[in-house]
Amino acid sequence: MPLPWLGPAPIFPPVERALAEPNGLLALGGDLSPERILQAYRLGIFPWYSEGQPILWWSPDPRMVLYPQELHIHRSLAKIIRRGGYEVRVDTAFTRVMHACAEPRKDQGGTWISPQMIAAYTRLHELGYAHSVETWIDGELAGGLYGLVLGRVFYGESMFARRNDASKIAFVHLVRQLQHWNFALIDCQMNTAHLARFGAREIPRAEFTRQLQQLTTAEDAWQPLTQLEPGTLA
Repeated sequence: MPLPWLGPAPIFPPVERALAEPNGLLALGGDLSPERILQAYRLGIFPWYSEGQPILWWSPDPRMVLYPQELHIHRSLAKIIRRGGYEVRVDTAFTRVMHACAEPRKDQGGTWISPQMIAAYTRLHELGYAHSVETWIDGELAGGLYGLVLGRVFYGESMFARRNDASKIAFVHLVRQLQHWNFALIDCQMNTAHLARFGAREIPRAEFTRQLQQLTTAEDAWQPLTQLEPGTLA
């Protein structure tokens, strides 16, 4: 069955129609308007494509998630976090974080974080849906991550590190803060060994979307702040 092309309205086919190979490819086209992206995330769908391609929409099965209370921190990383010598800031350099995540990496041939994606998620940041968590060392942006919030769900998008463990420091502080705010779920999208080491695991797509129906209709649990205390989160 050919993949459907999306029209001007932010309407998606049921995720059950996504392809098994490539895993989760659901639809093509449409746009990156805030309304469409937010509706996609509520349904367990996200955009992921390279420049020169139409916008591709995905909903893989199974889905990699991290329940905040299941966070696992290796002893060596916990020691680094306790040592300090860094600042963890929130939403002070969102677009810079996205540009850093888009920089070439040794294990990748290119990036899916195109200028169009940066513009779209920066707009979501301006609207209060997208957020960055940043590790600063010696006054420089050393690492971080960005993602999107709906209700009690944090949808992780990408992370980067220019100094050893800088992205891990940001991630741990984020998850601990999400625990404090009673977030229920972190969407990690695809299975990676890096996230599995933190306690992330795969669940069936049907279970993931069922949880989203309840969790994304709740009032947003994110609270405005600009800094997280190193190693001593509430």
